[in-house]
Order: sequence, then structure tokens, then C-alpha cells
Amino acid sequence: MKRIVNAKIYKNIQLNSTVKLMEVIAPEIAAEAVPGQFVNVRVTKGITPLLRRPLGVADVCVPRGSVTLIYRVLGEATKILADLQKDDSISLVGPLGNGFDITAKRPLIVGGGCGLAPLLMLAKFGFGNGRADLLIGGRNQEEVAYWQKLYQGNVQNIYTTTDDGSIGTKGTVMAELEGLLQKDYDCVYVCGPVPMMKAVAKASLDANKKCQVSLERYMACGLGACLSCSCEGIGKRLKVCQDGPVFWAQEVREW
Repeated sequence: MKRIVNAKIYKNIQLNSTVKLMEVIAPEIAAEAVPGQFVNVRVTKGITPLLRRPLGVADVCVPRGSVTLIYRVLGEATKILADLQKDDSISLVGPLGNGFDITAKRPLIVGGGCGLAPLLMLAKFGFGNGRADLLIGGRNQEEVAYWQKLYQGNVQNIYTTTDDGSIGTKGTVMAELEGLLQKDYDCVYVCGPVPMMKAVAKASLDANKKCQVSLERYMACGLGACLSCSCEGIGKRLKVCQDGPVFWAQEVREW
């Protein structure tokens, strides 16, 4: 059930030079959210920025009634988010969208950048703690180190690649994925930059592995009304906010 919640900020902390983690008290959303869903966040009480911003639910704590959001500070809206302090209030709409299929017996999670945020809840609650393996891709050690800490204890094995080779295998996630796909994984779950998702999805399907992708789009309403987030599917237009944001890889024609 979609709810509009005025949530108090529990913490808003720095993970690295450009990424922050915000935990907000929103018990109604925490109790209902499933891995892969998102919330639409109003980032000002004034006129601008006018539109809400979609952020994937990275974690929930039902006893505390909290929802965790992880975001990169880039534009005006996220800079406003970054300045918020404990006990400030923020308006959320959620939980929104459809979550991941969690029937896999041997899951592999693949993520890059802040695409790892919605995958964190999947790793933690989707399959039973510690059952999934994780492949992380990033530019350098600073970009992946905090993800390793956040996922520690929530996955069985963590494989890492970096563009500069400062930690893990040098290269993109594809440098490790080919070998991993020889294992007995029965589904690959991926979120991150579009070129990475397309490459992972193709390699997974070519290896006869099921694959789910979590698409990221600008969403004006988050309710399927404005069509700003639509993309081309097989035989029809897809609304990422309503039909997704999670899709089976073969359902998506245009990324």
C-alpha cells in the first residue's frame, strides 16, 4: 500500500566523499517494503526542486520502524538531502514499485555504484542471511570499500573489481562475471550503470541463467501517471515506477 509519510531523520552520515546514508523513521513503510521497492522523496518544503526524487530502499529495521536510503550527492536535490540533520523531517511516498523475485536457490548479486543500494536489502532479507554471493564493481577502492562493509555478513562470498585495480580484479565486473557464470547460480540480480546492466544481462542469458534487472529512471510522480519513466518493453511500453523498477532482463528492449 502506498503511503505519504512525514518521516523524522534518525541519522544522515557520510560513507565516502560523495555518498551518504540516511536512516528515517517511517514504520508504515518499514513494515511493508520488500527488496527492490523504492520511495519518492520530497527534498524541499519550498517550490524547488519541484519533483520528488526516487531512492531505492536499501534496508529496513522493523523494530525501530526505520528505512535506510543511500544516495550520491550530485545535484541540487541531493545537496539538500545531504544538509539535513537528525530530527529534521522529510516527506516520503512509498513503498512503490515491484520487488525482486526471491525464489532463487543459488543467487548471484551484481552491482555497481549506488545501484548496490536496493540490492543490499535483497541480500539481507531476500534469501535468508548469507546465501547469496556478491560481485561489486567500482572505479577505485574508495568507491567499493564501504559497500564491502555494508554487505559483510549478509552474503556468502564477495568478489570485487575496480577500474584502476586498487582492490580486487582490475577491470569491470565482466572481468569476474564470465568465470562466476560457470558456477551453479540459478539467477543473477543486477543494478547499476546501464552499460553494466546490459552487459551482465546479456552474459547471464547467454549462459542460460535467469536474470533480473532493477532500472533507474527519473520519475516525476512515481505512480504511473506521468509516463516520464517509461521505456520500451517487448510488445508494449513499460512504466518503470509501476511495472518495475525490477524486470526480467528479457522483458526490456530499451534501457
